[in-house]
Amino acid sequence: MMSRTVHCRKYQKELPGLATPPFPGPKGQDLFENISAQAWQDWLAHQTRLINEKRLNMMDPDSRKYLQEQMTLFLSNDNFDVAEGYVPEDSK
Repeated sequence: MMSRTVHCRKYQKELPGLATPPFPGPKGQDLFENISAQAWQDWLAHQTRLINEKRLNMMDPDSRKYLQEQMTLFLSNDNFDVAEGYVPEDSK
C-alpha cells in the first residue's frame, strides 16, 4: 500500500501524511489533510520542550489553550515560542 502524501503546510512540500487524524473534529481533520507526519513529530517534540521548560500543567485550561495556539503557529510557520536554550538542529 502506498503511504499517502500531503502538501505539508509547515515544510511546503509533498511529504508522507499522518496515518490517522491526530485528534477528532475539524482541527484534527485539517491537520490530517495538511500536515506531514514529519511536521507532526517535530511539533510533538517541540510541545514536550515547551511543557517542560514552561512547566505547563496539562490539567490547566490556559496551558492547553497556549499549546493549541503554539501548535497552530508552529505548523503554519508563524512566530511560535521557542524553548529557551533550544537550538534547532540545522543551525549548529
